[in-house]
Amino acid sequence: MEQKKFDFNSFIGMLLLGGIFLWWANTQKPEVTEGNDPKTETTKVVENTGINQKDTTNTATVNHSNDSLKQVALQHKLGAFAYGAATSKDGTSVIENNLLKLTINNKGGQISEVLVKNYKTHDSLPLYLIKENNASFNINFGTTDNRTLNTKDLLFKPSLSSNGNSQILSLKLNVSEHQFLEYRYEITKDDYRVGFSIKSQGLENVINRSQEINLDWSLNAFSQEKSVKTENTMYSWLYFKSEDEVDYLRPGNSEVVNDVNWVSFKQHFFSSILLSDTPFNNATLTSTDLVKNEEIDTIFTKRYELKTPLVLNNGELNYSMKWFYGPTNYNLLKTYEGTGLNETADLGWGIFGTLNRYVFYPVFNVLKGFIGNYGLIIILMTIVVRIIMSPVLYKSYLSSAKMKVIRPEMEAINKKYPGTENALKRQQEIMAVQRKAGVNMMSGCVPALLQMPVFFALFKFFPTNIDFRQKSFLWATDLSSYDIIFKLPFNVPFYGNHVSLFPILASIAIFFYMKMNQSQQANMQAPPQEGMPDMSKMMKYMIYFSPLLMLFFFNNYASGLSLYYFISNLLTIAIMFVIKNFVIDEDKIHAQIEENKKKPVKKSKFRERLDAAMKQAQEQQAAQQKARKK
Repeated sequence: MEQKKFDFNSFIGMLLLGGIFLWWANTQKPEVTEGNDPKTETTKVVENTGINQKDTTNTATVNHSNDSLKQVALQHKLGAFAYGAATSKDGTSVIENNLLKLTINNKGGQISEVLVKNYKTHDSLPLYLIKENNASFNINFGTTDNRTLNTKDLLFKPSLSSNGNSQILSLKLNVSEHQFLEYRYEITKDDYRVGFSIKSQGLENVINRSQEINLDWSLNAFSQEKSVKTENTMYSWLYFKSEDEVDYLRPGNSEVVNDVNWVSFKQHFFSSILLSDTPFNNATLTSTDLVKNEEIDTIFTKRYELKTPLVLNNGELNYSMKWFYGPTNYNLLKTYEGTGLNETADLGWGIFGTLNRYVFYPVFNVLKGFIGNYGLIIILMTIVVRIIMSPVLYKSYLSSAKMKVIRPEMEAINKKYPGTENALKRQQEIMAVQRKAGVNMMSGCVPALLQMPVFFALFKFFPTNIDFRQKSFLWATDLSSYDIIFKLPFNVPFYGNHVSLFPILASIAIFFYMKMNQSQQANMQAPPQEGMPDMSKMMKYMIYFSPLLMLFFFNNYASGLSLYYFISNLLTIAIMFVIKNFVIDEDKIHAQIEENKKKPVKKSKFRERLDAAMKQAQEQQAAQQKARKK
């Protein structure tokens, strides 16, 4: 068989034919631009994802299909508002001034964070009134295509601008470019108030007028202070102004109120307030206590809620409002004239609030104008109060000295008219002696009665005055809360898990004051009579009971209050010592009483009627005794 040989010429010919084929195939590709070449987009995706061209093309097709499905789903769910949802994105906007920093979320158009800049929590953390979804603001409404929507679930489109000293944030929930629901926030320099409006445009045929439109605002109030017990039970309240009167709602209650101008969610020293130029009617207010155990740390103290219907005006919403986020500072809030917000500072009712508004706050404001140490301000305020009360104390001691002089005569009358059958006669004679001596039995009670309004007024003044918050004096780090010199490893009922020094000092001062005052009170009392309790024994018990009560009761209260009572009792002791030893002269008093006895005593009409009534009672008693003898 003949062996085949390699044909070199045939090999060269095949190579040439292959080259010609490749050249032809490449020159026949369609010409495309970079912008509309699908392979160019696919290449970018391949470079980013590392998958083959075929897979990338399929993915792009699926994405376009998903977008279409999303549009259909939005249209089905939101109806007319699907346009706004498709053209808006998740995100937040920030507006701020020197006092506040507000973060507003596109979702719901509501405030998601409120930072009060110049204050800290009791443990020195930034003070937020709103953070981590503790608050919610929502408008619930129906549409003409039979949908019920909540603004808190919808995306708003933000637009931030400035106007002089103002920052303006507009958030729109769009139906189209010219149809929308708008939330508008405006913050100005150095103001805790934030302008807020709710307005709609072109929605008269979108919003269902036959379905109620409801505004819901709720807040879980953060615990900001050292003592959860005092913060929660005494100073955190839901306040509101209705029909030009300010009122509050007790925790655990819900109330329907009309003509509501504003609602305040108060947390001891800080408040979140919504004010409206158009009063809310049929507003449901709710306050709920969230504290389970006041002896342990807790995040929230109260839950506050406002639910109220909104009214359409010509088919549109149009409400002008204001937010207030900041300190419940009486001096600040009273500058907002005509609002009544200053009443949320809780200065007390009746005469107690009057004393705080027209006496203690003016004195305090004058003192803090040139004194920076708030402990010294408390001491100076105490001195002012004691000086004002010293004439009353002098009158009390003068009556005590007179009673001491005439006491032997009253004891002689008791011996002269013994027995219960002579009780009225005995009382008449004793009163006659007191009247001739110029002694008023009520003068011993007057200082105590006059000091009670002062006591209760200051009981409100110190713990609610934010100027004392986190101001230190000596060992007390916060004059608006209790001081601690020793932390107990356990909790003592009615006392707490710590030892405060200022209440101890105040209790000691009260003990020595009452001990010193015991002799004065003994002089003011008439000699014990048959059938009547001996008040001197009760006074002995009070000497020990009152300081003990002070020790337990004030251990968890503001150290500034305990400081006041400590200094007040020290000054009272000093004034009593001076009056007793350097002002009162018993010999002169005795001589004056003898002179008074020689003068005829002119009876008032009231005294004449009283003596006539006592004489009639005495005659009736004598007649009854004769009848019993028969």
